[in-house]
Amino acid sequence: MKTFLDKFFSVFGLLFLSPILAIVALLIKIRMPEGPVIFRQDRVGKGGKIFKIYKFRTMEVDYCGSSVSVKGDSHITSLGRKLRRFKLDELPQLWNILKGDMSFVGPRPDVPGYADALTGEDREMLLLRPGVTGPASLKYRDEEELLAKVNKDLSEGKEILDPSGRPVKTVLEYNDRVIFPDKVRLNRYYLHHQSIWLDLKLIVATILRLHLHYDGEVI
Repeated sequence: MKTFLDKFFSVFGLLFLSPILAIVALLIKIRMPEGPVIFRQDRVGKGGKIFKIYKFRTMEVDYCGSSVSVKGDSHITSLGRKLRRFKLDELPQLWNILKGDMSFVGPRPDVPGYADALTGEDREMLLLRPGVTGPASLKYRDEEELLAKVNKDLSEGKEILDPSGRPVKTVLEYNDRVIFPDKVRLNRYYLHHQSIWLDLKLIVATILRLHLHYDGEVI
């Protein structure tokens, strides 16, 4: 049922949103003429299978730095910041859903080296098809702002500890040792409690920027 709904609503979304897709593509071509309109990158999918994710390009064409984005990153263009703010850069992922690479709800697809490097019970997360939104996406909807604050605190010499009590020295370490493990926990819980009703609540909460009770916390 979930696969059927994914494909049905991805087709509907592509048709219904085609004017917006065309306008965004035109704006990118005008405002960022150097480089492609669509950004493609390898991501880890269900079962560890690698697939190409599609997004509207929001960064400078020659940027090949960290996959962890921080609010205010100078490599993100002014148009790109607006697209990210309203999540318009993610609209091409409807094509990924139609192809079967992704679902509307599931773990955010990571670059190789994260989800595919999980061990033990954490590898359960690979049983899920990646999603445009999900519990981890909802909890960390303002992840770029969070990482910007962490970066500011670190630059001011403030001590930040990971859950095991070890000091964090960089934003990347904070992502790898604090945020990513928490995302794995949230997504493993989703794996064992997924339902159409839960998916609907997560989608509505994402669109309306609401919070909901999930696994003993408010996300």
